[in-house]
Amino acid sequence: MHRAGPLSCFLLGGSLGALFAGPGPDAPLFRHEASRMSMGCAYAIVAYGRDAGALSGIVEAAFDEVDRIDRLMSHYKPESALSRLNREAAGGPVAVDPELFGLIAESLRYSRESDGAFDVTVGPLMKAWGFFRGGGRVPGPDELAELRGRVGYAHVILDPAQRTIRFDRPGVELDLGGIAKGYAVDRAVERLRNRQVPAALVSAGGSTVFGLGAPPGHAAWEVGVQDPADPDRVALTVRLKDRALSVSGSYEKSFEKDGVRYSHIMDPRAGRPVQGVLSVAVLTDTGTAGDALDDAFFVLGAARTRAYLRRLPATEAFFFLPSARTRWTLVRLHGPGHLAGGRSTTP
Repeated sequence: MHRAGPLSCFLLGGSLGALFAGPGPDAPLFRHEASRMSMGCAYAIVAYGRDAGALSGIVEAAFDEVDRIDRLMSHYKPESALSRLNREAAGGPVAVDPELFGLIAESLRYSRESDGAFDVTVGPLMKAWGFFRGGGRVPGPDELAELRGRVGYAHVILDPAQRTIRFDRPGVELDLGGIAKGYAVDRAVERLRNRQVPAALVSAGGSTVFGLGAPPGHAAWEVGVQDPADPDRVALTVRLKDRALSVSGSYEKSFEKDGVRYSHIMDPRAGRPVQGVLSVAVLTDTGTAGDALDDAFFVLGAARTRAYLRRLPATEAFFFLPSARTRWTLVRLHGPGHLAGGRSTTP
């Protein structure tokens, strides 16, 4: 079983493994595991394939795809297309690469559907609270009021016909960190599928994991979600077969000030970190959706997520909430047509 969570990782040897029986007597499967640092985290792949000699190169090509997306969408790299957009879009429409335009358009759709709980313009708030590169700080009320005036997805104006993007005021910027890693997982999985890899597990630092097919001898990939109160324990086990798991936890990045703990998961509308949720795990069809929805659900909370899920077929959400009597309490919600895919441990 593998563990997924914002602070967990895979232990991968990067070597060709043993021979496994495939779906037929003439189709043996070989196993290959590897990892690579990209997009600020360790991407990891466990893959099974019939061509032992080609499998390593296929996996490396999937990692290359992740690196390509990082070069396009990173807000840390000044030469990226996203960084150029952030520098220029307040001055007028900027022509944008079709792939980047598409993901930004999809991000704004999630923003509209979640009433702004997920918002890729949240970057200035993340910087002000010290989560971009600093160690954490609490902004004053005047600073927060100014920042909230330039945070909000409505400030981003798309022209699909011309494929341009502009910002309606200075100081707006896009940060795709809440969706791009899941998108990169999906792109890596697509590369593996195109090379006829029948089974693989692709992870973006443990925060988003996609199970392609199932490993030999099993009905699905089993993935463990970290206990939000104890990193050495597994709180929930889920089964992935052509499904994605995304996890967002308040313990991933946080700081304490005057007895209050602030996590990196920001409510863009309030301009403050979310309180009262330990972690959220989301099961859905794509890493892109899971990456966006785990943050949206975290901000919305369990009650409002329940209503949102009515519009999201085949999606499940697991809320780990603080409890006075136990380490946490688990609330499980699902949309129409969900697949039963998880079992929890006793907190």
